[in-house]
Amino acid sequence: MAAYDVIVVGLGGMGSSACWQLARRGERVLGIERFDIGHQMGSSHGFNRIIRLAYFEHPAYVPLLRRAYALWRETEGLAGEQLLFITGSLDAGPAGSRVVEGSLASCAEHGLEHALLDAASVNARFPGYRLPAGHEAVYQGEGGFVASERAILAHLSLAIGAGAEIHAREKVIAVEPGNGRVTVVTDRGRYEAGRVVVSAGGWISDLVPELAGKAVAERQVLGWFQPKQPELFAPARFPVSNLLTEEGHFYQFPSWGIPGFKIGLYHHLHEHGHPDALSREPTEADEALLRRAVARYFPEADGPTLRLAACLFTNTADEHFVIDRANGAPEVIVASPCSGHGFKFASVVGEILADLATDRTPPFDLSLFSLARLAD
Repeated sequence: MAAYDVIVVGLGGMGSSACWQLARRGERVLGIERFDIGHQMGSSHGFNRIIRLAYFEHPAYVPLLRRAYALWRETEGLAGEQLLFITGSLDAGPAGSRVVEGSLASCAEHGLEHALLDAASVNARFPGYRLPAGHEAVYQGEGGFVASERAILAHLSLAIGAGAEIHAREKVIAVEPGNGRVTVVTDRGRYEAGRVVVSAGGWISDLVPELAGKAVAERQVLGWFQPKQPELFAPARFPVSNLLTEEGHFYQFPSWGIPGFKIGLYHHLHEHGHPDALSREPTEADEALLRRAVARYFPEADGPTLRLAACLFTNTADEHFVIDRANGAPEVIVASPCSGHGFKFASVVGEILADLATDRTPPFDLSLFSLARLAD
């Protein structure tokens, strides 16, 4: 049975980064992915993901974000391609809403430069937006997006260059800790390591019993629409955004990768289940749900549909991450579920996972992400 220092199960955003961070430290690393490298079945495809410092979800994320930005810049330099694109960000919603107030709280606690804008100011400054009266937005200049698909490939290319071994199209069946080591059983063989990082996204509860029923996969659909005035949706004129409305919580991107405005809705149609059973084929109902928001809040983007794509969220009840050691098995490190807002952190979470897998103490307060909080 082949032996390694660390095995990483699942090579999406978090797993690819962990492979790189471990390999650069000289660890003997095996990374295992059940699909192709750069596949369309998980949570990280669709070209890009938002990154933002003004974090309405909880101020505790901001220190991780500062480090994430630095590591994305480092990875860009090592990979020789741009991965982080700065557009500014808007956290918008009705005055006093959790998106606005949470963003303001993070800005206040961490001294982030920002501006609070009313709807008329947003619409005048960024005419691709049509926020209704009574809405306001926190603008933060360092927001933008990460080229998520490129970033995964960059991390894995760097990992391979540093000596990591990568297996694709190999399904992990079981993770078996015992006697201070871990055996990973796949449909192709058995491998042993001192530590295992499980970053399997929507499939994580299949491999980590403590997450059964507590890490729930959800179908999401993204849409790209051809703007009537493309210049209004260029990265230089259209900041990424979160927009809380009476119809739901939408998230938006400027035109990039696909020549169209990109939009998604958190929790879309509330379709939950095992990821193998969730459809990856978008429907007319998916398109109609997104188009209604485009017509109301981004009318200059309400042109022909260019692309639809389905992906996965993997949600906890409180929508915070899980980054911890498995209960009773410190050899198993659990990474994610990310509840739909994780990719921006992939660079720093990979570093944290490498720390945990090499018995170092990460320089962050990770109590918000404990596995124990999900116990009944």
